[in-house]
Amino acid sequence: MPAAVNWIVLLGVFGCLVGPLDGSAGDVDPLYRNCVDRCEKTSHVGEIDLQSCRFSPHNVSTNGSWYARESLYLHWNQWSCRSDCRYYCMIRREKEREELGFAPVKYHGKWPFIRVSIFQEPVSSLFSVLNLIMHFHGWLSFFLLVCYKLPLKPLSKRTYYEYTGLWHIYGFVAMNAWFWSFIFHSRDSDLTEKLDYSSAVAFLGFSLILSIMRTFNIKDEASRVMVSAPLLAFLTTHILYLNFYQLDYGLNMKVCVGIGISQLFLWAVWAGITHHPSKFKLWTVVFGGGLAMFLEIYDFPPYGGYVDAHSLWHATTIPLTYLWWSFVKDDASFRTSLLTKKTK
Repeated sequence: MPAAVNWIVLLGVFGCLVGPLDGSAGDVDPLYRNCVDRCEKTSHVGEIDLQSCRFSPHNVSTNGSWYARESLYLHWNQWSCRSDCRYYCMIRREKEREELGFAPVKYHGKWPFIRVSIFQEPVSSLFSVLNLIMHFHGWLSFFLLVCYKLPLKPLSKRTYYEYTGLWHIYGFVAMNAWFWSFIFHSRDSDLTEKLDYSSAVAFLGFSLILSIMRTFNIKDEASRVMVSAPLLAFLTTHILYLNFYQLDYGLNMKVCVGIGISQLFLWAVWAGITHHPSKFKLWTVVFGGGLAMFLEIYDFPPYGGYVDAHSLWHATTIPLTYLWWSFVKDDASFRTSLLTKKTK
């Protein structure tokens, strides 16, 4: 388990770091900016007539907070005038750059992807769904194992495994993070961005709490509350700051990296002093997670407009998720076996 969580840390860290940032090479291009401005005024990009700029059936107020003026379904279900203008101007500009022999550049922090229906990044969206399904399968199989297959305490009928509740919470937090990853990669908007960032921070933060509980073998409720309370307060404050004050990408990066390094250190030390019968699974996940890191470090533009380094990273996490939950189940069985022997 300790080494396997290294991959989980990578998921949270990169979930925090990846997001649409203004000031990319593409969106500061004067030709691109002029195209977008002209499109929003004329509803045309070359010969393309954008109906989204002619009439908006949803008179959503532009005043107030982002959560009050944006409907998640409407943003995810159809394109706005600005998003349409940005997309078609990006495609047009990239064709011009390709004819001149220039390599693709990012626009608003993202590579120039080709849409498929309502999906802005179809491959990353697909892999996010598959990761979500894999986490659901892993959590469900863990639930069935500890509640119906492993022995329960005779009086309370509760599981012997001390971390059952924490892994249940972890499963839901993980599935929530992948759900919003799917939504964000499907449709980038202010709302989906904030929900994706918030979910990633919550996922990474709870992973830190879980790492402390497991590595220090904290079992009693009072100690768990003492450890969790300050961390939960910090995470809540940070998420509120991102959502309601300022979406500070630099600050969020520092927070995510700090949390990630902290739990990596804890798991690494614990892995060095403990012995577990499923170490093969641990090192496989660690090695796979290390290789997956290079897909994030050595970023490259989408091949054919669909598959980039980040989407491939999403693909690698699918088998790692299966192996990760397999180890969690092994750990539950291992700990239950030890505890039942002590009671005899």
